[in-house]
Amino acid sequence: MSDSGGDRGHLLTERPNPASDNLDQLPTASLVDLFCANDLLPQQAVAAAAPALTAAIDAIAARLANGGRLFYLGAGTSGRLGVLDAAECPPTFCSPPELVQGVLAGGAAALLRSSEGLEDLREAGRDDLTQRAFGPADALVGIAAGGTTPYVLGGLAHGRAIGALTVAMACVSAEQVPMPCDIDIRLLTGPELLTGSTRLKAGTATKMALNILSTGVMVRLGKVYGNRMVDVAVTNSKLEDRALRILRDLAAVPRDQGLTLLERAGGSVRLALLMVASGLEAGAARSALERHGPGLRQCLEALGVSLPPSSPPPPLPPR
Repeated sequence: MSDSGGDRGHLLTERPNPASDNLDQLPTASLVDLFCANDLLPQQAVAAAAPALTAAIDAIAARLANGGRLFYLGAGTSGRLGVLDAAECPPTFCSPPELVQGVLAGGAAALLRSSEGLEDLREAGRDDLTQRAFGPADALVGIAAGGTTPYVLGGLAHGRAIGALTVAMACVSAEQVPMPCDIDIRLLTGPELLTGSTRLKAGTATKMALNILSTGVMVRLGKVYGNRMVDVAVTNSKLEDRALRILRDLAAVPRDQGLTLLERAGGSVRLALLMVASGLEAGAARSALERHGPGLRQCLEALGVSLPPSSPPPPLPPR
């Protein structure tokens, strides 16, 4: 079935873990303790990949700032994690859905029901990207825990061939499995406690790395001020509350006034903050963001204004 074929038992993600040789015999409490101890390793793996993550964030942000898009490509757990990260970007950063896209072998149906056989089709990765008009201006992150997924390798090879930015993310070393890419992110989490089940440590490390990647890109694109998501999409009561607290904490806007201000700003927290700092009405503030933005901070600096002083948020309750 696979065009990469062969025995994969030598791969780091496929090796048995001696720490769990008696997994089926462990008391439940010992089993949980073993998993808790082993799940410290993804953090270390992601930290070790920090230079590659840094390079990927800057390179992807540069593509998106120039009109490109970001695509995650994967199969199985890896693909589902990419789809999840892409789906979280619009509500968190008010980004258009097409800006960050998750492409999963088998499509939407594979989110709920396994379609693992489709990952063996190398040309399918290329075809799925082509259907979304993936082009040279775009960035591609190919995610494959074991690094051998033909679907992902085909997509990465296609991306390189057309001049797109290509980033590989895998949980095996490049020496074991080279992947066609411009930037190589390797998350070396080691053998799984359940041999070969890369939804475990490998999946955890992948989720952590994608969190850093997408958040870092959006920070570089000016969608964050301090540590606040000033481009949050105000689409429900929870997010409206978050928006009002951002206005209160960053610009000392009382809650009742915040509702009116948000309405005038068309639901944009970033625009509302600029209106408070500059005294401009919505239209003029929007024009200022277009001229000096997109980041709120760079626009404030260009206009020579600042947010009014505000009181710090309440302290965290004692643990």
